[in-house]
Amino acid sequence: MFKLHVLGIAESALSSEQEQILANCQLIVGTKRLTGLAAHLPCRSIEITPLATAFAAIRSALPQGNVAVLARGDPPFYGIGRRLLAEFPQGIIQIYPAISSIQRACALFKITWDDARIISLHGRKCDHVPGLLLNHNKILALTDGVNSPDKIAGLLLDYLQLIGETDLAGNIKVLVAEDLGLENEKIFSGTLRQAYRQTFSPLNILCLLAPNSLDDTPFRFGLTENLLQHSRGLITKNEVRAATLHQLQLPAKGVFWDVGAGSGSLSIEAARSNPELTVYAIEHKEEELENIKNNIVKFRCYNIVPVFGRAPEALAGLPDPDRVFIGGSGGALAGIIGLAAERLATGGSLVVNGVIEKTIRMAPDLMTQHGLTVTSAVLQISRTEPNGNVRDFNPITIMTGRR
Repeated sequence: MFKLHVLGIAESALSSEQEQILANCQLIVGTKRLTGLAAHLPCRSIEITPLATAFAAIRSALPQGNVAVLARGDPPFYGIGRRLLAEFPQGIIQIYPAISSIQRACALFKITWDDARIISLHGRKCDHVPGLLLNHNKILALTDGVNSPDKIAGLLLDYLQLIGETDLAGNIKVLVAEDLGLENEKIFSGTLRQAYRQTFSPLNILCLLAPNSLDDTPFRFGLTENLLQHSRGLITKNEVRAATLHQLQLPAKGVFWDVGAGSGSLSIEAARSNPELTVYAIEHKEEELENIKNNIVKFRCYNIVPVFGRAPEALAGLPDPDRVFIGGSGGALAGIIGLAAERLATGGSLVVNGVIEKTIRMAPDLMTQHGLTVTSAVLQISRTEPNGNVRDFNPITIMTGRR
């Protein structure tokens, strides 16, 4: 059977080896720029997009001869290689990697990349870009037309201003490598504000370098009340927080609403344990909202978005949730449960913690009315302090509705 050759291109011209491979192909597939490098060869070429059309042409051509697909850099590295390996038999595929765009960019930036977090934003829908990009000291990102370096810089500036983290906004270094391997290849280096004011080529690699000030708490779950900033002891107790998170069964990725977030203790624990989860902490008291922001900064939980306002009105503009926790309702429990249940993803969970009899009575009925399967558990905490004193807390009823 004939071969499907997948050639990585890193320079502005073909190598002699690449030309020899292409000379034995009857079809070349790639972007117009890349197929143009082989315009002097006597084989037919077509564009790689739309992919469905290109794949159909490859399947049609393979029984008659070899086919080549041209790609930038290392094809299996966030490139067309992944799709080709999924669409065609691996036995006929030959991959010839070139230096990847990430490797070339880091060489030009003069930085190491084995200690970086690498992500691709190509065609990726993300409700909260800062949560993806601010949780590591060194980020390398493949961007696209929607998530361009200038737009990303603007999103980061807006978010850091929202949480009051002005020092970090001024200390992040932005590096952008544009048009790698082409004659007009160039490097940008500057601040977030300088990047925000720039226009970049669509072909680029973005690097963000943040100060080495990661949260140094030596564990990911189990924050005690004294570690979190809160007002007058108004904080979800450690044991209740743990049991509530257990019931929520938070996904690694997705959207979590923490309604009536208070100081944000549950949001912080959720965000630290699930760095790729986007957490919306909704709170209508300004003092508590400041506590949330301070805790975000202290623990570098930039995947939390503080939302000021009363539910259910404050929930209207948020992305649909995979999980919802209601820790406080301000008398609007019915409206909050109704809206949350309506927008909750299939397989999602809605958890309500109740102390007063009215909440304990209403919440299960409301969740059942909205089609959720409901269970409940009563948590009674009796805590013995180091000095031997025993503190008994009011029982908490944890009510869980599952879609």
